[in-house]
Order: sequence, then structure tokens, then C-alpha cells
Amino acid sequence: MSAPLTPPTPPTPPHEQAAASSPYGWNGHAAYPRQDGWYEKDGPGMKTELREAAVTAVAVAALGVLLGVLWWWLAPRVPLVGEVLDGNWVVYLKDSEGEQGIGVDGTFSLLALAFGAVSAVVVFLVRRRGGVPLVVALAVGGLLGSVLAWRLGVWLGPGSDVVAQARSAGKGVTFDAPLKLGAKGALLAWPFGALVLHLGLTALFGPRDPEPFPAGPYEIPGA
Repeated sequence: MSAPLTPPTPPTPPHEQAAASSPYGWNGHAAYPRQDGWYEKDGPGMKTELREAAVTAVAVAALGVLLGVLWWWLAPRVPLVGEVLDGNWVVYLKDSEGEQGIGVDGTFSLLALAFGAVSAVVVFLVRRRGGVPLVVALAVGGLLGSVLAWRLGVWLGPGSDVVAQARSAGKGVTFDAPLKLGAKGALLAWPFGALVLHLGLTALFGPRDPEPFPAGPYEIPGA
């Protein structure tokens, strides 16, 4: 008896061999596997991004201590004078046409913008890829830092009881008014400046995602 003969395997056409050895499939489509296959997902996971965002928000907000100290130190003083009328103390502005109050708000706004720029640059350099959680953390941290700086500056400044200060200083003696922020919109200077600059840096110098498919059509050799 003779063993059954196995029919020979037909040779693979040349164009199929070229397509099989090519990193691209038919009609120029890239033979890339999905992300749940061979390739890893780009960037850190969501838990890592949230953790980095929380650290960023806390670190940025902590800078509000420095902003508050600088605001208290650099802000112009508003002079007040106390007088006694009919046995009662009356406190009024020494210079009714002075612009010290506007200068207090302006100093806070300029310092907050500077802190926003610095925080945006540092965050971009440390975490260049960025991400939505990081941007939100930068804005939240800037707002918290502004509020912290505002309250700290008020606490470091003169007391809020101007009558007691007038009595302590004496009749007709000039003393400093409590440090206060008249324009509360200045609290948004830090987060707004940080967001604008960070988005600009990301658009100009941020990493670019690779193209998933080749730019042009792929021609199969020998087809």
C-alpha cells in the first residue's frame, strides 16, 4: 500500500508576500493594532493624572502665602486722621482725592498676574503633556492662592477697628487704614493669567500626537 499523497501547497503570489512583510495592510491602511492590543495608552492613567492635579493645586495655592506677604509689603498705605466731634471720635481720609485705594487693588492684581505667569511656566515645564485635570488644578490652585493672599494681607495689615487706632494715635495724627481689597475681581487675575499662558505654551511647545496612519497612500510592491 502506498501512503496518500499530500497535495503541495501552492506558492504565495509575490504581491501577497509583499503585503504580509509590509507594516501596512491593503490599500495603504496601517496595520496598527488597537490600544487594547500591543500599544500602551498614551500618557499616565486617570488616577495618576488626578493625583498630579491634586498636588499641583496644593502647591500653587501655597504660593498665596508669598503673594499675601508681598501685597502687604508693597501696597500703598491709605492715610486716615481721627478727630473728636461732640465727644465722639470721627475718622476720615487725610487725602480725599488720593488714589492709594486704587493702588492697593492694582498692586494685588499685578502681583497676582506675575504669580499666575510663574506658576503656569513651572507647571508646564514639570508636566509638559498637560491634560484637563492639570489645567483645572492650575486654575483652582490660583484662585485658592488669591483668596489666601487676600486674607493673609488683611490679617498682616493694620487692624480693622479704625476708631481704636485713632484713639491710640491721638487727635489729628495720621495712621494707616486697614488693608482691604476693594475690587474682588482682582482675585481672578492669578487663575486667568495662569490659564492663558499655560494654554499658549501648550499650543506652541507642547508634544504632538503621532499620526495613526501614513500621510500618503502606500503602494504594494509587485502588485
